[in-house]
Amino acid sequence: MIWHKADKTHISREEFDGKLTEILKTDEWIIDGEYSRTLEMRMRECDTVFLLDFPPDVCIDGIKSRIGKKREDMPWIAESDDGDFLRYVRDFQTEQLPEIYRLLEKYKNSAEIHVFLSRAEADGFLKEYINGKR
Repeated sequence: MIWHKADKTHISREEFDGKLTEILKTDEWIIDGEYSRTLEMRMRECDTVFLLDFPPDVCIDGIKSRIGKKREDMPWIAESDDGDFLRYVRDFQTEQLPEIYRLLEKYKNSAEIHVFLSRAEADGFLKEYINGKR
């Protein structure tokens, strides 16, 4: 919610890093998003990681299902899909995911790590959590 501006641009990296640093200093926070440039900084400070390692087609279907809908994390409503972003998502497993798994391995002793390979796995975890079984 700090990255996107209402005019469909982004804040500067310096401003983002400053806001992120302030958030990481607080006792409780949830950060959603891959943002690979700052991923290790966040993993170093967190106590829990949830990785949604879903197949690209599932992610793309999710992106397309949100077109035309208001989102809490973006100050505008996407009216169409973004071809560059869809390519990024298609390439994510080979381009980004190996580094994420490397960092998970590096921080496995300092953070509780949960990897979900499907929406059903994530939903099952949430149901158990809500019912006090986790």
